[in-house]
Amino acid sequence: MSVHKQFWADPYQTELFATVVRSDGPQVWLDATILYAFSGGQESDAGSIGGLPVLRAEKQGLDIAYTLPDGHGLSAGDAVTVAIDWPRRYRLMRLHFAAELVLETICRELPDAEKIGAHIAEDKARIDFALVRPITPLLPAIAAKVQALIDADLAIVSAYSDEANQRRYWELPGLYRVPCGGTHLRRSGEVGELRLKRKNVGQGKERVEITLARP
Repeated sequence: MSVHKQFWADPYQTELFATVVRSDGPQVWLDATILYAFSGGQESDAGSIGGLPVLRAEKQGLDIAYTLPDGHGLSAGDAVTVAIDWPRRYRLMRLHFAAELVLETICRELPDAEKIGAHIAEDKARIDFALVRPITPLLPAIAAKVQALIDADLAIVSAYSDEANQRRYWELPGLYRVPCGGTHLRRSGEVGELRLKRKNVGQGKERVEITLARP
């Protein structure tokens, strides 16, 4: 079973009419959704199904299970409205793309930097690297290169590389093409001004934190 993931077709859509396909205890499955489930370090959307808050969104193969409050009363065949917390989604999209640009720039500038973790939250993003030298002296130059890509307000392409297996990518034509199944902006300029900060998280490990100058 595979739910239609409208958050890929239009990540700016904030409401969707859907049908409950299955219900099991607090969990429901839908035929279509705009509620992104945690994947690739990007946190799940906040939102509601049939006016009830979604407590958890969990990927199950190509499907997504949503946990609602006990006694939600929904069953297969019910028509529901799916809604997302748009301000949260938009910040996640902006921080996600900022983090992707930072990651690609660092990997080009520092071939010995190996990504070992990432997390995209509503207030900030982080990327962890295996790196034996401090990244601090390089951050101003990295930030300037990333900010230049943002300020250029480039069009972002997001599409399937393998639709059958739901593998996707984002692309800045002529610059980057990166496998990624997150929700993406239309243009790089939407990110706005970013700020980078280094944290040491252990011997041979460096963390870069990314925040946005405006909400």
